[in-house]
Amino acid sequence: MKPLALLLLALTMLSNQVHAEDSIVDTSSALETIASDFGLADGPAWDGGGSLYFPDVKGGKLYRYSPRTGKVSVFLDDAGRISASYFNHGKLFLSDNGNSQICVLSGKTKTPIAGQPADAKPPRKPNDLVVDQQGGIYYTLTGSGEVIWISPEGKQSVAVKDIKTPNGLILSPDGKTLYVAAYVPKEIWAYDVASPGVIQNGRLFAKMDSGPDKGADGMTVDRAGNVYCAGPADIWIWNPAGKLLAKIPTPTRPINCAFGDSDMRSLYITGFGGLYRQRMNAYGCMPEPAVSATDSKSKRPATTVPETITPHLNVVYGQTGTRKLLADIFVPKAGKGPFPAIVVVHGGGWMKGDKTKFRALAVALSERGYVTMAVGYRLGHEAKFPAGIQDCNAAVRFLRAEAKQYHVNPEQIGAVGGSAGGHLVGLMAAAADEKQLQDDAGYTDQTSRLQAAIVMAGPMEMASGTVAERSRKSGDKSYSNQWLGKSIDEAPELYKLSDVYLHFNKQTPPLLFMTGEFDNPDRNVPSREKLKLLGVTTGIKVYPKGKHGCWNQLPWFNDMVEDMDQFFQQNLK
Repeated sequence: MKPLALLLLALTMLSNQVHAEDSIVDTSSALETIASDFGLADGPAWDGGGSLYFPDVKGGKLYRYSPRTGKVSVFLDDAGRISASYFNHGKLFLSDNGNSQICVLSGKTKTPIAGQPADAKPPRKPNDLVVDQQGGIYYTLTGSGEVIWISPEGKQSVAVKDIKTPNGLILSPDGKTLYVAAYVPKEIWAYDVASPGVIQNGRLFAKMDSGPDKGADGMTVDRAGNVYCAGPADIWIWNPAGKLLAKIPTPTRPINCAFGDSDMRSLYITGFGGLYRQRMNAYGCMPEPAVSATDSKSKRPATTVPETITPHLNVVYGQTGTRKLLADIFVPKAGKGPFPAIVVVHGGGWMKGDKTKFRALAVALSERGYVTMAVGYRLGHEAKFPAGIQDCNAAVRFLRAEAKQYHVNPEQIGAVGGSAGGHLVGLMAAAADEKQLQDDAGYTDQTSRLQAAIVMAGPMEMASGTVAERSRKSGDKSYSNQWLGKSIDEAPELYKLSDVYLHFNKQTPPLLFMTGEFDNPDRNVPSREKLKLLGVTTGIKVYPKGKHGCWNQLPWFNDMVEDMDQFFQQNLK
């Protein structure tokens, strides 16, 4: 084994021993070196699909890494001195330190957005950047002690001044807090975002130890709002209250970090030693989807929010401890309301996925006259069952409590979910009175009862059927074992509590099943039969040649939205 690999192994083993109690780091997975042939790897950015981008500041190149193939390749050979990157709204934004400007990458061409005078003395060179949900950009000027704001229209203003050596910066998941790392004093400062570009109430959030080495550098956050910052020798992690959760030692000095991979559970770390990856029991924040319409060749429906809809992104619908629960709410502009509402629940085996996954569906239903709420909920590596279903129920209670603000008819609330999200919707519909599936995340005076529900290829049976079989046969590879924390034979009562079929009763609202022709249409036969015996309105729509996930692909998407609209019009009462 090479010396560097031996050192890496030793450091990882030490980290695992020291932080075994810190569940935020997946201590079963060693810190991995992806590549090391760089002058200085800096601010990485995940594109929300399958690629991680990161610059080599000293080498003057922009690289792309594909986790699927395991290959690192040069994406832009003459990138110049890029000190950071950030991906949002379908675009890669670059801090072009060498040319004193902020750019966006168009194909392989750097297009300047705004910048600083190239001949300024002393130089005013941007260091790090972050892009908000409206498309505005914050970037740091380390030398002058400022954070600059660029509006979506390209106008610049000073957002923060008189901060010592500002370096890395990041926004909280709800966009309400801006965190800035002060490099030399090794401090993290938090600021309230009063409105885009308007920053106030600066306060010390956290401080690294008082050792001699400099270095509060690049930053990121996870969905729980935990703050990550590269220090002289470790990645430091604090919760939203400023409590230190863990430190991840790296073989060489870390410079920056960002979450990536298809499940958003990998923390990518860049630095003098290259590119590293650490698996986490936390989930990174997905980029906002692109704002351009889908072209005729695409198999995916458009994610653009039209002018006819008012979006409310990353709304806090509940809170448990320091963990804020976020949702995207879309309100029709036409008509006075109040409108019927639909909670939209993404899938991903209860262990991965993101609310932006159903952006197109939420928008399409809102265009048909519904207030839609695409919910983010706690996934299995962050919190075990029943956390996820408790969050979904809290979302319904929020809609009822805030019905006036979002023009919702509180007596007309339905839900639709796909795959694992379909299971959660089924559980919302069948077990509204089960106290163990509720929590105190907010508005406990409201009911989470639905008036109608649609399940797209979601399992209704957990204590029996294929889920139970996989629980016994697949061990740790079983999603249900991971989500519930135990197998069915270890915790049969948990499986019964999560079993929708067992909860079905005469008060269950109308429930429609949807599935593709090649996605086991017989999956929910027992449930449909039981619902009919109970006198509950039910049925199934099968879509020719459709596979699992066809609800998010064309041409099935359009037909399914049409059928959803008809069902909700008839049954959302």
